[in-house]
Amino acid sequence: MYHQESYKRHGNWYNQQFPTNKSKVDHYHKAKLSDEGTVSRWLQQIFFSCLEPLLQDRKQDWLTVGDAYGFDAQYILSKGSNALATDLNIDFLKVAKQEGVVIECAAENAEKLSFNNSEFDYVLCKESYHHFPRPYAALYEMIRVAKKGIVIIEPQDPVSKMPLLLLLNNLLPSKSRLLQKVWKNRFSFEPVGNFVYKVSEREFEKFAAGLNLPLVAFKRINPNFYFQGAENINTGTMNRKILSIQTKKCFLDLLVKLNIVPAQVLSTVIFKEAPNNNIVEQLKIKGYSLVTIPINPYIKA
Repeated sequence: MYHQESYKRHGNWYNQQFPTNKSKVDHYHKAKLSDEGTVSRWLQQIFFSCLEPLLQDRKQDWLTVGDAYGFDAQYILSKGSNALATDLNIDFLKVAKQEGVVIECAAENAEKLSFNNSEFDYVLCKESYHHFPRPYAALYEMIRVAKKGIVIIEPQDPVSKMPLLLLLNNLLPSKSRLLQKVWKNRFSFEPVGNFVYKVSEREFEKFAAGLNLPLVAFKRINPNFYFQGAENINTGTMNRKILSIQTKKCFLDLLVKLNIVPAQVLSTVIFKEAPNNNIVEQLKIKGYSLVTIPINPYIKA
């Protein structure tokens, strides 16, 4: 079946890019040397800043899903919480453990997690959800093993946020050249073999409502400005490349704030239990919009 072939391709992907143990070790050493003050680090921090409201309470137990290099778990560990890093294939994560990047790791299929119900406080899936052949299966698994909630940070589907694009989609035939020209990445696939499954606020609202969950929080971010060599350039170096990225990002941030265009990436927190007032306030401070899900009046908890 297709999804089984997808698992196979993804399981082998990182070993194809880094085939030897030395190449994996060198990757971590390179990352460590370029860790502070680089363009790459700055862009990654935009992703990680989305976790800050939930990391105020230390000693939480986190599970990271699709965390191939262990960098997601590493960030959580650096903030004083526990984190178990998982991926389909953990050849890379074993090296990460040896290098002190992560403390523990495990081989897990996101669509069929081996953990007990509510075993972790939070589950993080960052830049991996769009790789899953059956993402909804993974979504239900992640919420099952979470006690407090899950965080999904993924590319955003533009159609629900762009009325003109939605209008064209409704009016024009699916094979229309104009529609294909305007919406070039409607059907986007990556070399590893997956369809790029972009997310939307509405689908997560429906997911939460269907399970009678209390709250969903959304933050729109624009971190996708990586280029080859970004890990070697310091942000303090005011060259043309950095100035161009900063200018483009500021302009795009403004357009997103004015609701003219959708953000590149959507950070979503789906709460399994109502968060305390401190977390709610921190979410608002960090730019999240909160959607309270009404209680289903026909089914008692």
